[in-house]
Amino acid sequence: MLDTGSITNSREAEILEVVFRNGWGYMRGLLVGAKPGEPEVPPPEVLRNIFVQLGPVFVKFGQLLSTRPDLLSPSYIECLSHLQSKVPAVDAVTIEAFIRQNSPVPVEENFSHINYTAIAAGSIGQTHRATLRNGRDVAIKVRRPGIEVQVEQDIALILRIAGLMNSTQFGERYGVLDLAEEFSNALRAELDFTTEAAYTDQLRQNLAQSHWFNPKELMVPEILWELTTPKLMTMEWLQGKPLLAATLLGRPDVDRERKAITTLLFRAFFHQFFIDGFFHADPHPGNIFYLDDGRLAILDCGMVGNLDPRTRTTLTEMVLAIVSADAQRCTQLALQIAEPTETVNLVKVEADIRRLLQRYANVSLASLSTAEAFNALLQIVSRNNLRWPANIGLFAKSVANLEGVARQFNPAVNVVEEVQPLMTDIFQRQLFGDNPLQLLLRTGLEFRNLSLESPRQFAFLLNRLTTETLRLNLNIQGIDDLRQSIDSAANRRTFGTVVSGLIVGAAILSTGQQTPQLQILSEVFFVVASLLGFWLLVGIIRSGG
Repeated sequence: MLDTGSITNSREAEILEVVFRNGWGYMRGLLVGAKPGEPEVPPPEVLRNIFVQLGPVFVKFGQLLSTRPDLLSPSYIECLSHLQSKVPAVDAVTIEAFIRQNSPVPVEENFSHINYTAIAAGSIGQTHRATLRNGRDVAIKVRRPGIEVQVEQDIALILRIAGLMNSTQFGERYGVLDLAEEFSNALRAELDFTTEAAYTDQLRQNLAQSHWFNPKELMVPEILWELTTPKLMTMEWLQGKPLLAATLLGRPDVDRERKAITTLLFRAFFHQFFIDGFFHADPHPGNIFYLDDGRLAILDCGMVGNLDPRTRTTLTEMVLAIVSADAQRCTQLALQIAEPTETVNLVKVEADIRRLLQRYANVSLASLSTAEAFNALLQIVSRNNLRWPANIGLFAKSVANLEGVARQFNPAVNVVEEVQPLMTDIFQRQLFGDNPLQLLLRTGLEFRNLSLESPRQFAFLLNRLTTETLRLNLNIQGIDDLRQSIDSAANRRTFGTVVSGLIVGAAILSTGQQTPQLQILSEVFFVVASLLGFWLLVGIIRSGG
């Protein structure tokens, strides 16, 4: 825990100053040692400004939060999705020394020229153009000198704050500490450019073959592994402009060209989502280039996601259920992916989802935002004590960014129209796989094993039944409370019977032949019955029943 007297580190003092200046009272309280209460998040613009002022690591953290529509409302997601680190490029002299120091071989052996002035700068690295000795143009991505020190300082602080928040109801419900650890691992991996290079290579290989689009129309830069290290990544140079900055004027049919590019974009990403399960998680406008030769290029594979086959199948059905406005099926599918954090009211979940789908029932398919509908579904499920895994947040972010770029580039795009032709093929692949014969053989083998094991298991079950050694272990939620209620009711009934017996006994004694002894016994019965009856009445009133 931090306190103002113990803050000696200049970085922590800088963070405190930024938080004070922007008036975020909750975080200020945490930093000065106040007891953590339920989080109070500042307005979206204030939160974005705080992240920008705190520097590259917190910008990255804000970008990660933008992938979690289950945690934040659409206004925050929208604001943080456009979060970019405004950091100046490292000067040419420092970068030249850094490249020479970290190059696997002397620079002159491989390069005829390197432009040490950056053409683009980001929070973790900056990009330089260079030419190999064979005349091939390449791009060198260089890790910012000294960035790893600041990363470790900021990660330690984020983990400390997450640890404090973890004791709150919000922290437990949304797994704040797990989110911080996930971010820490992802950021440390991003510092190692060989990881990004491997992601780039994998995406390039995955998209090299597809019957949904022509792979020759789509580029992912080739990695030059012999010139790549954890601090330097060298890849082929792709000449072009960001897609939204490209102009198609002068082409024979601009509208048809825009339609073709939009279709290519959707098919390339849905191939990643539902065929490969490995996808580029940050397709913002700066990462999709329109090359001078008319091809598209996907750049910057620093943020990727993975979807296992079971999740891909569930998401495919969920897309169909959303379009079909099937609230019951949506609820069932959500429960297959999300994990409960507390008791879940399934009736309320289904009712909330039904209201959501009814909201989109009258929206035309041309104007339907599938990303908006899916994000709203994520938030509804989260509000009902269910937690989505992190890869679903990355999927939602990727779909939202993809749809946003497509609508900016081609306002006439119909998302459902683009996706619908692919759904039949997706279902067919998920049912039969890429190799139906192999699937048939595997299914036959599983049935064979089942046929061999079933008689043995059935005989074992019959043996347990006949020898009376079979025990069933049932765990019914809330059964203990129900048992206690039944026991309490039974005890009160017994107690009431005893009181009634005492009263009847006293009445019988009082109506018979009176003797001093019987008179005293009758009065004792009445007194005891009155006291016990009063005690029973007080107990019932106190318990509320």
